[in-house]
Amino acid sequence: MGGSRSRRARPELVSARVQRGMSQEAAAEALGVTPTTWARWERGEQGVRACYRPLIAAVFGVEAVEVERWIDGWSYGETSSWPIAGCDDDSPAATVKSAALLWRLEMDPSRRHLLASLPFVPGALGEWLVSWNYGTPTASAARLDEGREVGLADVARIVEAQKAFGQIDQRFGAGLVRPVVVKYLHETVAPLLRGRYDERVGSELMTAAAGMTWLAGWTAFDLNRHGQAQQHFGQALRLAKNADDPLTGAWVLATLTLQAIHLEQGAWAVWLGRAAVDTARRAQAPPRVMAVMLAREARATALQTKPAESHDRHSAKQVERLLVEVERAYAQGATDRDPEWVRKYDEVELNGQAGGCWRLLGDYARAAACAEAAVTEFSERLPRSAQINRLSAAGAYLGMGELDQALACARAAIPATKTLTSARTVERLQRFAGQLEPYGDSVMVREFRDHLNSELAA
Repeated sequence: MGGSRSRRARPELVSARVQRGMSQEAAAEALGVTPTTWARWERGEQGVRACYRPLIAAVFGVEAVEVERWIDGWSYGETSSWPIAGCDDDSPAATVKSAALLWRLEMDPSRRHLLASLPFVPGALGEWLVSWNYGTPTASAARLDEGREVGLADVARIVEAQKAFGQIDQRFGAGLVRPVVVKYLHETVAPLLRGRYDERVGSELMTAAAGMTWLAGWTAFDLNRHGQAQQHFGQALRLAKNADDPLTGAWVLATLTLQAIHLEQGAWAVWLGRAAVDTARRAQAPPRVMAVMLAREARATALQTKPAESHDRHSAKQVERLLVEVERAYAQGATDRDPEWVRKYDEVELNGQAGGCWRLLGDYARAAACAEAAVTEFSERLPRSAQINRLSAAGAYLGMGELDQALACARAAIPATKTLTSARTVERLQRFAGQLEPYGDSVMVREFRDHLNSELAA
């Protein structure tokens, strides 16, 4: 905890102050504490509360992670890719240890702010892909040490909890449910992973833990905490590997693809999307799982090549071919091998995703039609998806030069965006406002921007 008593001096904190030509009195005054308190911090005789750490970063002009290193000797490197254990140890014991650490950090008030401020690190993705594709398979997911006996009923409760949390996220956005998700991981899932279980239960437990960890990542993603989201997605991938569950692994890779698309990391999006498709194919995934994977690869390819701008017909044909494969795979129907997560990707959802591809291909009319159909379907049951598709439709109409219709779609998205606890939908709305720059002199655009700013500030 940030207020706990430390017994280790902090020479790097001293060095940082001295390098900036500050006395202890000056540093203390800048932070609003007494010189005695500052001196105790430097000597390690007193903990530094969480509320002061961002202030130290601001006063000294460094990132929050640097302050954490000065104070606690903890650095971002511990969780930069596979948290704590590193890719050289993918054993179940190491996986459980690193997962439990990540979830514990989420609950620690002195560390929570640090996780939320972590940056997205593209370089870590290559390490993850190598470990996923070429790492040594787990010999056994069983854990026969001392501890509480864990059974399939315990696993079923995790799965049901994830469903319930997921429904709240879909209707209200991530901000409402995320604290509950990470608390559940720390207080319920971590103790079960440290329990005693056989091979079958161990594999199911790892899969369930991967799913709940995915949700922790997804809700961080929806709050635009991309480094924090990446940490949980990486951990979910590792848990899926220990469960020997390629379908869950493909799902995590597909979500990482979506994150890379959102952050406009086109090359990484393509590599992640292809890895998801390859994983699903090797596992002989059910058709509708393949449809989801192919849809993500199509969107990633369209983002990377931007055929509407580059006039690259080869890339355009490749995207179109992938979209045809999506339709064919989905048309094969559901099977008894379909995982729970694939059920939310119905035909309308996949068509909405295809709309993003058609916009990047320059077929704005088709993109608008896909998005409008999704809005009609999702308005009542999936408000966040409806909002995202409204803004996709607005972008498509803008591409067609229909400014009035584009502004009407975007304006309709504003009220619900205010009620959702989803920073991602707010960002999408602000991105659309930025796309209006060529029409900046228009009275309609000025009125829209003024309305948007006043509504978001209210």
